[in-house]
Amino acid sequence: MRVLPVLAVTVSLVAAPFAAAQQPATPAPTSATPAQQAPRIPRAAASTRASVEVLVDSRYDSKEGGWFGALNLAGPARISIDYGQPHLRGRNVIGMPGVVPWDSAWRTGANMATQLSTEVDLTIGNTFIPRGVYTLFSLPTRNGWKLIVSKAVMQWGTDYDASKDFARIDLRQRTLAEPVESLTFWLIPAIEAPPSSTFPHGVLKFAWGNTELSTDWRVGR
Repeated sequence: MRVLPVLAVTVSLVAAPFAAAQQPATPAPTSATPAQQAPRIPRAAASTRASVEVLVDSRYDSKEGGWFGALNLAGPARISIDYGQPHLRGRNVIGMPGVVPWDSAWRTGANMATQLSTEVDLTIGNTFIPRGVYTLFSLPTRNGWKLIVSKAVMQWGTDYDASKDFARIDLRQRTLAEPVESLTFWLIPAIEAPPSSTFPHGVLKFAWGNTELSTDWRVGR
């Protein structure tokens, strides 16, 4: 009677390999192969901040009452405009509410206020601007544009305070055949060769869309 369990176990041991042979082999688990990453492709984005400057090869010494050229000590005098750069992106922006609205001070830039820094006294249009740091706004109207020079500095572009106006300067306006995608400022110096006694001067202009505005600048009064 005790032999039967042993025989059953023996049969089971023999039958098990036979049964296993009738079943397809189960593949051994393998580790998952990591997904192949596509190679990185660089992308470009439009500028959000820009600047333009001109250099003057002399500096004015108020104590000496004249210009000096010790540029190895101080470097050239700079006139610069630093500004945020908005983009058209298919819009007609001039006169658009919330972007460049008519009859309201416009930041003439994006984000932080547009800053004019000059290390020499300037005349812009017919207005004398002592050397220093200023904020630039503009006032667009259907009858013409003005450049606003503000004494307030280091502020957000929409924080305009008319009580801080230093000057409002008439701008020339021109319609462009091809739109300018990104707001752009230029400080363009006129070329004066020796022995000309004319002080540095040129054109300040900015353009966005099909509208270009400009005025003249010169060093001194």
